[in-house]
Amino acid sequence: MPLTRQQQLTLSKAQLRGAGGQSVPLSNADCTYLIGVMAQDLERRNDFPEFGGVELPSFFSLPSVEYPPLPDAKFLDLYERLLAGEPDSETYFVCLARLYKTRLKYERILERQPLPTMDQVGPRGLLQFGLMSTRALAHFMFWRKWVFDIDNRAGQETGYLFEPILASAMGGIPLSAAASPIKRHADRSKGRQVDCILQQQKLAYEFKLRVTIAASGQGRWREELDFPVDCRTSGYRPMLVVLDKTEDPKLTQLVGAFEEQGGDVFVGPRAWEHLDSMAGPTMAQFLERYVHRPIDELLAAIPDDLRALPRIIMSVDENEASITIEGEPLYAIRRQPEVADADSDSTDTPLGH
Repeated sequence: MPLTRQQQLTLSKAQLRGAGGQSVPLSNADCTYLIGVMAQDLERRNDFPEFGGVELPSFFSLPSVEYPPLPDAKFLDLYERLLAGEPDSETYFVCLARLYKTRLKYERILERQPLPTMDQVGPRGLLQFGLMSTRALAHFMFWRKWVFDIDNRAGQETGYLFEPILASAMGGIPLSAAASPIKRHADRSKGRQVDCILQQQKLAYEFKLRVTIAASGQGRWREELDFPVDCRTSGYRPMLVVLDKTEDPKLTQLVGAFEEQGGDVFVGPRAWEHLDSMAGPTMAQFLERYVHRPIDELLAAIPDDLRALPRIIMSVDENEASITIEGEPLYAIRRQPEVADADSDSTDTPLGH
């Protein structure tokens, strides 16, 4: 069956490059690979005999490896067949495409994030000058700033990725403060950003990976506690989803704030069960493969004693940056620093602030 206008529009948005200078579009070949991955995930390979004999690499091995030559079938024919077999396949494809595009973008960021300049890091040396050799301190400051920059960029990109994927899987949408129906109870002229709105059910979701003193004890804790009040006074039921079950006084306080306003709270295994129940069987598979399992593996790998972190060795030259942890070659980043990065870090505060 030919695609509807809305399906064509959704597909175009999935393929087009996103915001930012390092964003990349998805080619028809990229999308064909994603359909092959979905055929495996959803046990629908019989619907796509074109992939017979093609050994597709793991999704999470990309973009470090390249996928093999793919079927010559027209991509749109494959896509129409994909959607005809399972209604939620469209959402699955869009979320998988979003994740793939973001991984490709971050690979470019790592390749092109410029090393810091002395103008950026120089004054910071006053805090430790004389405690080590001047040469060692200068090098340490450059490494420290570059690692901060690439981690800051990872945080930015994850923010654009994580909540929208969860929201899409549940059949909802994330909304900015300007577009949000949730208004601040202290000033009804101002809206609040919401991770996910389910309009028909009048549910407003706050998603969190973990709530701890370290993560939530800075800055806007009062606003965190006000969120369920703002939801209730705006006619929505506040919903809190915390993926990690680590106990913490801040988590207890936040749970109490939601429950006091008649909201529901889902923590740890109950959070994943709730997401799965809201997503339905097809998108529950997506969440398990591409969100739940990777996060669980990462959380399980965190050492109990963070004072015993392993040794890390980092090196960089004009062609490559490499990272080794406990003697394990971890990562090699092709460097193209001469290519201007239009999205490069701009978070430095003015001197004296």
